[in-house]
Amino acid sequence: MKTKFANLASSLLVACLVIFVIVISCKTDKTDKKEKIEQQPVAYENVEEKSNDCNCEPAWFPHAQTPPPEEGKGSPFDTTSTTNCIFQQWSWQKFLWLTKPDNGTTVFENKLIQVSDLMIPVEPQSGLSLVLKDIEQAGSDGVLKTNSQFNSSINKSDTVYYSIHIDDTLKVAADHFKTAILDGSIPHNNTETFPIGSLELKVSWVKTSAIPTDKLSSYYQTKAAIYENGTYVTSDVALLGMHVVGVVINHPEFIWATFEHNDMAPYYDWNTNTVSSTDEKLLFGKGNTSSLDGITWSGNQPKEPNKAFTLFEFGVPRTQGNGFMETSQKEPKNYDNIKNINSCVASKLKDVWKNYFYNGGIWIDTDGLPPQKQADTIQKLAGNISHATKGSITRGSLNLSNLTMETYTQTFQSDVHDINVNNLVNCFVCHNSENFNEDKAKSPLYLSHIFNAYLQHGAGKTHDEINTLKIKEFNEQFMKKG
Repeated sequence: MKTKFANLASSLLVACLVIFVIVISCKTDKTDKKEKIEQQPVAYENVEEKSNDCNCEPAWFPHAQTPPPEEGKGSPFDTTSTTNCIFQQWSWQKFLWLTKPDNGTTVFENKLIQVSDLMIPVEPQSGLSLVLKDIEQAGSDGVLKTNSQFNSSINKSDTVYYSIHIDDTLKVAADHFKTAILDGSIPHNNTETFPIGSLELKVSWVKTSAIPTDKLSSYYQTKAAIYENGTYVTSDVALLGMHVVGVVINHPEFIWATFEHNDMAPYYDWNTNTVSSTDEKLLFGKGNTSSLDGITWSGNQPKEPNKAFTLFEFGVPRTQGNGFMETSQKEPKNYDNIKNINSCVASKLKDVWKNYFYNGGIWIDTDGLPPQKQADTIQKLAGNISHATKGSITRGSLNLSNLTMETYTQTFQSDVHDINVNNLVNCFVCHNSENFNEDKAKSPLYLSHIFNAYLQHGAGKTHDEINTLKIKEFNEQFMKKG
């Protein structure tokens, strides 16, 4: 009997020890996993799950130490369900990284490649790497001039110039795709996409002489070789605006974000249907206007000079009375996120870049789509990718523009009362999967105009011929939206 009890006690003791070991093992395993999770790099907070605010991240500051945003596997975009806020956060972090100090200038000036509108690397001039020659507005023949009264001491209007910059990732991919398409190993109609990390910038500049001395310190300044009267001259220039266009995982259409200096012109007032300023602005003369003439190009000048303004704040479409237009996404989430993150960044910056703001971004909804389906969708939609009507997949700021780069293409309407969800204008109106050529071949690669031009130039077309094709495409889109 004692033997039976001894055996039973022994069995119970073994069982308890086994259970104890299992419990301890599970607890240790969970602790290890928790520690591993906590040690992983933190990307953007999923702010929308926690509150109504879309904020900047502490890790972005100070500005001199801003890291580049995560964009590939493990990034906030590596998911089947994105939030609006992560696009706004990527845009700001990318801009901050690009503009942080680097060897006396900025990251984008030192680490990116300046190219022409044919994607041909620009050679330094007069010992300067920043070379400014391009003056034509995107999508039109318009040339933006500053308000001559802004700097009353010289009483002179200045021309706005543009530079284009790309990274090595885009350049290497572009060289490969151009060669493959031209030798026939990849057809003109294709679903190829640029790799994650591909980046394009377009930057607007003006001579510092256009800006009053007491306001100049609020602009980022550098030196450039400017092409004037057949030669290059050295000049101090101020940065006005920047397009930041980059590929992240699951978004081969690029995220299109834009930034501007915060004191160049007023916004259109959708309550009163007027635009006004009590003082002189860089692009808007003191006074008011009640039409679209200041942002409408006619012949060789705007219909109303010195009255350039922004039609939609943050690129978010409005209606008469200042309501939010019903589009492919609900507002004011997108609008509020931009406003909140701008406020957050401005409160943290201590350098000149605190005087610049994020005016919005645009992308498409690819949630749940595998990579091939993403490319197929972009190719199939072609020019329809820009549609902002209910049920469409375009997201973000659905009438996005940069005041200094798309001044005269913010709308194709002649009267503000004719603007509606069916004729909104954004980056995708012109940047879509159709190429410039007459065959209208389609590929996600053709969203990049400089790649499209690079390809056409490689096929033997001249710069003038390519510009003619660009203008033809623009006019076709104008007819659709007009």
